[in-house]
Amino acid sequence: MSPPVLWQTEWCPASRRVRQRLTELGVEYVARQVPVEREKRGELVETTGQTSIPALVDRGRVVVGGDAILDYLDSRFPEPPEALRHRAKATRARERDLEEACQQLALTTR
Repeated sequence: MSPPVLWQTEWCPASRRVRQRLTELGVEYVARQVPVEREKRGELVETTGQTSIPALVDRGRVVVGGDAILDYLDSRFPEPPEALRHRAKATRARERDLEEACQQLALTTR
């Protein structure tokens, strides 16, 4: 059976949350980058019937929207023991990113 396909962008916060959850669950998936411009999302529309991201295609089912995808993933895949470690590492990484951004902002506003 083919892996789930996630239609997403790197700049989309909902896409990031879905990628993080897929990692926590240990799910191998295919990430498809979507153009920023909605009018250039023909392949996404052809595959999912939608222009919105994130969109997940799994076993012929299309799930659209970050919260809906997270709910679907939680009902489809059991959470492995290492999920908590993945979540903790991701939280620390986001905290470091935020600290760096705040430091940069402080330097530019002086």
